[in-house]
Amino acid sequence: MGISRDSRHKRRLTGGKHPYTCKKRKYELGRQPAMTKIGGKLVRTVRARGGNLKSRALRLESGNFAWGSEAFTSKSRILNVVYNASNNELVRTNTLVKGCIIQIDATPFRQYYHNHYGIDIGKKKAGDEESKFSKRHAGKQENVVRRVCA
Repeated sequence: MGISRDSRHKRRLTGGKHPYTCKKRKYELGRQPAMTKIGGKLVRTVRARGGNLKSRALRLESGNFAWGSEAFTSKSRILNVVYNASNNELVRTNTLVKGCIIQIDATPFRQYYHNHYGIDIGKKKAGDEESKFSKRHAGKQENVVRRVCA
């Protein structure tokens, strides 16, 4: 039958059906979704109306991401899909679509922050929880420590 973007298949406001007065037209053409995955870059060109060419990404490994509050943009690697409001199947299969929440490699943003402010993001300070915990439980067996902390 083919994928169509027409509105003749929809019903009237009253619930009645529209009569089909003509066949499907070329300008109503729709295509299958790209279902872009995470992997080595693979982009195909698709001929569009008027002889124009569209790019259809089948696999992508990186993208251009912005840190809005810092007004900084950088190319970064895509790690995985974390959340998709429309379909959990797209999260499980790591499919990239518009509006999905993804996890990216933060290295370029961390480097920018260090160069701009002189502060290392993501590194624990000397007097953090981990060091206090290890000093308090020094010399005790691991299973005892787990029981005490639980």
